[in-house]
Amino acid sequence: MTVLILTCEGDVTTDMVVTELHGRGVPLVRLDPADLPGRAVLSAEYAHGDFAGHLSVDGFLVSMSGLRSVWVRRPGRPAAHAPEPSRWLTAEVRQALFGMLYSASARWMNHPRDAEQARHKPWQLRVAHAGGFAVPPTVVTTVPRVARQFAQEYRDVVVKSAAGPPPDEPLMALPTTLIGPDADFSSVRAGPVLLQRYIPKKADIRLTCVGARLFAARKVCDPDQVDGRYDDSGRRWDPTGVPDRIAESVHAYTRRTGLAYAAFDFAEDADGVWWFLECNQGGQFGFVELDTGLPIAAAVADWLAQ
Repeated sequence: MTVLILTCEGDVTTDMVVTELHGRGVPLVRLDPADLPGRAVLSAEYAHGDFAGHLSVDGFLVSMSGLRSVWVRRPGRPAAHAPEPSRWLTAEVRQALFGMLYSASARWMNHPRDAEQARHKPWQLRVAHAGGFAVPPTVVTTVPRVARQFAQEYRDVVVKSAAGPPPDEPLMALPTTLIGPDADFSSVRAGPVLLQRYIPKKADIRLTCVGARLFAARKVCDPDQVDGRYDDSGRRWDPTGVPDRIAESVHAYTRRTGLAYAAFDFAEDADGVWWFLECNQGGQFGFVELDTGLPIAAAVADWLAQ
């Protein structure tokens, strides 16, 4: 039984899991959908009430009947590397590839349907509330008056992107920015804005969930830090325990979202409360493992190899 990993070239996080799978003797095929057609070929047949499908990458063949699991890590846009790429070809390749994979009985980390819904931050907040997380008051609006009233009520608020970096510009980062009640909110009508009460924090928490296993890391931060992605202090992540209440909420969240893998970001305040900020269904874990030694890659490999 074979593991299929959908990711781009140069994904070091995937390399860590591939090493673990090789150590277990688990067959695997690594595919970037951008290489289809070209380096990769596929064929699926639906006839006589039966289904048979095959995928070949650089001569390595996997049949859909022998597919154990699929890890959707960081795939490129289908057909992006084709001699004559086009939106039409991308749509056709996506239909062929994922239609065939959906027809198999493999396990998914994560299923694209669940991952797509889980990307929506406003929905994340609703699920987090329902699961018992502490969630900062938040508003998403295109009404300047509503944004102004929210800022006046909570005084210090942050504005952040609801969608994250544009898909065609993966290296672009949109920083979370602290603003006050006197900010000019007139431009809100041009597009939705997400405002959230600012949480003064003493530490960032990254909790990685792999199946039922939880791995938490903590990094002390400066009192005035707003966006942990821009921390240049040189501080390292340290392993930390997971409070029972947080563990219960994490499992409630993944049950509701259907995610087999999830990376949660929390802000820990002066009272030790973990405030839910967001959950990335495909978040990185390599930097945490390198700092802490937490066996996250091994846990991913274990899940895929089951």
